[in-house]
Amino acid sequence: MKTTTLLLAVAIAFTSKISAQIFMAQAGEASFFSATPVEDIAAVSKAAKYILNTKTQDIQAKIAMTSFVFEKPLMQEHFNENYVESEKYPHAVLKGKINEKIDFTKDGEHQVTVTGIISMHGVDKEYTIPGKLTVKGEQIIISSTFKIKFADHNIVIPSLYAGVIPPDTEVKINSVLEPFKK
Repeated sequence: MKTTTLLLAVAIAFTSKISAQIFMAQAGEASFFSATPVEDIAAVSKAAKYILNTKTQDIQAKIAMTSFVFEKPLMQEHFNENYVESEKYPHAVLKGKINEKIDFTKDGEHQVTVTGIISMHGVDKEYTIPGKLTVKGEQIIISSTFKIKFADHNIVIPSLYAGVIPPDTEVKINSVLEPFKK
């Protein structure tokens, strides 16, 4: 009886990674950066939420626009009030799918692309985003760098700043996802 119980416990422990389908991060990182001649525009959020279903390879991200922190409070205020209108459009959301077939039961690093819709500032736009996915024990680490054009999401740069603020920004994500536990 003890041997059977021990074997069952070992089998459950050995297959726990295989059976985990939903991986999450509640405090993932997202940042953006735009170089300008006057001063660089940079902000970081450490409150991005990421969900990955390893069975379907669906991935979702949700970031509260007010969670982005800037070095200068006035820049943060302008970002939220004048550019992304955070009260009216509180979140940026990605709903996508990993294009490459990944074996999540084996540790390893994978170059991937995610095709999906980013909803931001009231506009949905399809993107194909390059990234890196690393399976490491019970964790999945995701990272990516890509560009978003402001005009694609109806974010207007005032004419006073045309030529100073670039038409796009570089977005970076980096997060560790862990198995969802009820």
